[in-house]
Amino acid sequence: MTRGSGQSAMLKAVIAAVKLVAAEEIMPRYMKVALKHKDDGSLCTDADLAAQEALTRKLQAIQNVPVVGEEMSEQEQVAHWADGAQGVWCIDPLDGTTNFVHGLPYFGVSVALIREGRSVLGVVYDPVAKETFAAEAGRGAFLNGTKLLARQPSKQLADALAMVDMKRLGKELASKLVTRPPYSSQRNFGASTLDWCYTAAGRYDVYLHGGQKFWDYAAGSLVLQEAGGSACSLEHDDFNTADIWHRSVIAALDPDLFLQWKNWLRAEQ
Repeated sequence: MTRGSGQSAMLKAVIAAVKLVAAEEIMPRYMKVALKHKDDGSLCTDADLAAQEALTRKLQAIQNVPVVGEEMSEQEQVAHWADGAQGVWCIDPLDGTTNFVHGLPYFGVSVALIREGRSVLGVVYDPVAKETFAAEAGRGAFLNGTKLLARQPSKQLADALAMVDMKRLGKELASKLVTRPPYSSQRNFGASTLDWCYTAAGRYDVYLHGGQKFWDYAAGSLVLQEAGGSACSLEHDDFNTADIWHRSVIAALDPDLFLQWKNWLRAEQ
């Protein structure tokens, strides 16, 4: 597909909406809101709920299709997905809520437009660092409006910096990663949407997550793809064939490093 030379009017409108919601609904509540636990044990705050409501209004004004949001009930999510024959907005209004509540500056807002089961537009915004990662299918990946220029990743897995979320991995694989890791060093900061974008920017050399929800990967996976990176799941070579509601992630920007990482993980799980 021929790549465009810049961002479309729709992408610019979505970026503006995301940044405005972050400024009005999220950052004024930073470290100032009460939290509650949802049924699955995860945290939710007034910032999550207010941002989701505001994003829903603004995105449907851009394109009036259903919205699947993290803070909806599972029944609502499934129903809105089923109604999205013409497309679906998928939003994580505040990814990294635990970080947000505790004052750790690693959280973001994520929006993706999905058509026929695949992301065609994605935006991930970090309101602390003021970094906007964005992508459109066939048009490339961007950071703050300019083409995303990645740091050159490590070429060998033994030298790699890995972003690994251990808690959703199988016990055997997690144990092997702890006791004899194939990489040089490992991080985990608790915001999957940013993890994807940092991998796309070469800040992490390899990425592993045991199970992400739809809104965790919808935008970030497109940013990585459009940056030239690769992703699959622990079970499927084609990332898009995995269960849309729950996908494990193996990813890297460099194609040779991706193969080294995937082959090691598949052999050890």
